[in-house]
Amino acid sequence: MGDLPEAHGHRARERPQLIMLMPSLRFTLLVAVCILVAPSLSAPAPLQAQDTRLNRVIDLLDDHTAVFGIISGDWSLTSARALSRSGLDFIIIDMEHGPWNPETLRIFLLGMTDKQRMAANGNLQMAVTPLVRVPQNGSEMMSFIVKQALDVGAFGIMFPMVENREQALNAVTSMRYPRPLSSNIREPLGRRGRSPGIASWYWGIGGGEYFRVADVWPLEPAGNLLTIIQVESPGAVERIEEIITTPGVGVIFIGPSDLGTQMGYGDNPGAPEVETAIQTVLAACLRHDVPCAITTGAGSVEARLQQGFRMVTVGGDGGITAGTARALQLGRGAAGR
Repeated sequence: MGDLPEAHGHRARERPQLIMLMPSLRFTLLVAVCILVAPSLSAPAPLQAQDTRLNRVIDLLDDHTAVFGIISGDWSLTSARALSRSGLDFIIIDMEHGPWNPETLRIFLLGMTDKQRMAANGNLQMAVTPLVRVPQNGSEMMSFIVKQALDVGAFGIMFPMVENREQALNAVTSMRYPRPLSSNIREPLGRRGRSPGIASWYWGIGGGEYFRVADVWPLEPAGNLLTIIQVESPGAVERIEEIITTPGVGVIFIGPSDLGTQMGYGDNPGAPEVETAIQTVLAACLRHDVPCAITTGAGSVEARLQQGFRMVTVGGDGGITAGTARALQLGRGAAGR
């Protein structure tokens, strides 16, 4: 019994050492746990699936599926948010008849980004593809405007009043980067200056990857940029073969109102002569398997789809109005969607 106090005292002297070791032991255990769980804490895999194209409209057109959209000059954030979940396939942001403002365009594009949908689908493809109608006519071709629209992230450009092959070719080359020497589709030679920082950030990919996939379809079968040529004059109708066979042209969009006005039927847009011109352009598109687009409404969308149009607008400013919703419903039904 006389040894007990000494033994007790010995344990008492050891206890502080054990206490001092405990923090170190806890740290060692923590490191071990972190090593074990490190794989699950690593950076998540990119959302973009390898087989998912970023431009949904091209995906659908490539599959010969009809697509539906609107032409809109309402660039508010409220409109952008509503349109991103509207059930449409595309929106043409109209900067031909509205002010050209790249900063407003950039904010609108960001407003259309639906991260919740992307996360749910597991890829970066937007439900509604944003396209931009630029202000210059084909004969003007101010390529800096095209460059700025693409550099903020647009997925396609709509060129008004194109009348011949030279103007169509100018449209295509203004959208293309010069391709590497290793590419077998270097022609027509691109003239777009390389500064992909903002566009690649908006698309959610790296700058090098953007340079690779930001090319015009169907010239580049895996491309994500859509060149839309508007046919709106008698001269364009006469030269539709040379326009439509220009490499890189993705869609021919007939503007019935301007076409009728240019033909002298501004007071009678429904004149039979205007419809004959429309059908001439459509027939050329069908021969060459190039998607043909036109404006429609609830009263015409079904007929236009039956004729062979594959890209139609079903409304304009005001978002998804009752008329737009009805036209979209009728169109999707006629297209089997």
